[in-house]
Amino acid sequence: MFAPAPVFTWTGFYVGVNAGYGWSEDDNDAVDFADDDNDGGFIGGAQVGYNHQISSFVVGLEGDIQYVDFGREGVFNFTDENGNILEGELESSDWFGTVRARAGVAFGQALIYATGGFAFADDATGWTVGGGLEYAFTNNLSAKIEGLYVSLDADNNNDFDFDNDVDFGVVRAGLNFRFGTY
Repeated sequence: MFAPAPVFTWTGFYVGVNAGYGWSEDDNDAVDFADDDNDGGFIGGAQVGYNHQISSFVVGLEGDIQYVDFGREGVFNFTDENGNILEGELESSDWFGTVRARAGVAFGQALIYATGGFAFADDATGWTVGGGLEYAFTNNLSAKIEGLYVSLDADNNNDFDFDNDVDFGVVRAGLNFRFGTY
């Protein structure tokens, strides 16, 4: 007796790991960082999510937590409104996370998607938006390439009156183990 091959679906829970590169453009002329040449670095972490496929459309929710090494810690010089140069120390977060919706179109085992939602770090919250491409090699294993733009509105709880909001980009590759229904 002949049994038809199972139809692939993106529906189900998944967990995974990722690694990549993040970078930031510091355009604040009032602050001179001691390590101003280091505006980017390694990003890596883990994600968990759920997808639901309806015909060729896929919607889902994903959360991640990321280690960040932008090298933005150290001493800085700050020029106040009277032209006085003050020195201080920057306490930079070494992690951030996101909770995002995903929506895309599946072409069999390939998924092209857009993503966006909430971003957070130590004392900062904000938003993120991006997109990616994911390909399932088996029913349980998929790999993705993703780009995100993250904007965090940090609390200005420093001794100086300057805006320490953070905007940065992320490009990362990931590997997911899927607990799909097939």
